[in-house]
Amino acid sequence: QVQLVESGGGLVQAGGSLRLSCVASGRTFSDNAMAWFRQAPGKEREHVASITWNGSNRYYADSVKGRFTISRDNAKNTVYLQMNSLKPEDTAVYYCAADRTFRSVHTSILMYVYWGQGTQVTVSS
Repeated sequence: QVQLVESGGGLVQAGGSLRLSCVASGRTFSDNAMAWFRQAPGKEREHVASITWNGSNRYYADSVKGRFTISRDNAKNTVYLQMNSLKPEDTAVYYCAADRTFRSVHTSILMYVYWGQGTQVTVSS
């Protein structure tokens, strides 16, 4: 059974930092791009960051560029999201996901087939 399990969410003040982790089990995703998405109450799920299968390229939503960093450790089957300078508008449930394609990377939610259960991030002002 394939599982993606996120952790690291929580409550933080504006300007603070959090590091999210996503551990995959049941299969390896070393040949798949990985991504983080988020969904705020009443809003659609949106792309936050993607990373290629080998970590050579990263793509970010404009709203998080310069503040968030996505990384991965294929030996640990884990992807991370370092979030700095957090803002109240970053409040959302954060999900990690695995791209369905072999060694390609996408930002569209439609290309991601495996999803975690999400972790809540709340930023207070």
